[in-house]
Amino acid sequence: MINFDVTNELMCIARGSGRFYAKKGSMVAFKGDFRFEKLLLGPNNGGGLGGALLGHLQRKITGENMPIMSVEGSGEVYLAESAYHVDVIHLEPGDSINVESENLLAFTEALTYSTTFVGSGVISQRGLFSTYLKNNTNSVQDVAIITDGNPLMIEAPCCVDPDAIVAWTGRKPEVKVAQLSWKTFIGQTSGESYHLQFNEPGQLVIIQPSERLSGLNVSID
Repeated sequence: MINFDVTNELMCIARGSGRFYAKKGSMVAFKGDFRFEKLLLGPNNGGGLGGALLGHLQRKITGENMPIMSVEGSGEVYLAESAYHVDVIHLEPGDSINVESENLLAFTEALTYSTTFVGSGVISQRGLFSTYLKNNTNSVQDVAIITDGNPLMIEAPCCVDPDAIVAWTGRKPEVKVAQLSWKTFIGQTSGESYHLQFNEPGQLVIIQPSERLSGLNVSID
């Protein structure tokens, strides 16, 4: 079995024997015997070639198509991405998490890997979909995420900027849009025209101290 840990805040260590999935090219070092293989279609989640193809098409259409490699063997693998901060989330049996594909570094093989519709992102780079990971096993499974700076974990109820969100547990958020005015279209608003609202008690939301660039930038100085 493979388990994840963090070292130096900037690297994930995958220890043990077996197989897991990681962002392609994220390996920076390893000890032991491992084989690294790019997955053209992604994990099949037990659905064979048809399941892998369907999942690949879904991720391609939704923009959640992170380049993935399969890592199999025994020993230790060190993973990192552009000196981003690394955190490991331990999913208990039955738990799930939504993660932005650009913030997903690695996950254990037994997790179900798919996409889910969120319903926001008209102007935001956050997009309409997110990557969905669920633990359908009887053991704890690991997910490694990366953030641009030290992340902050907030418990619902809360509202967050779509361009700063990294991951969340529980139900998908509601989209709250501010009343439109002429200032909205010439870039003279506060920049907080809409946000994601999480209402489920105990729901955890992870954000990063860095916002993605908005998809629309029209302004008058």
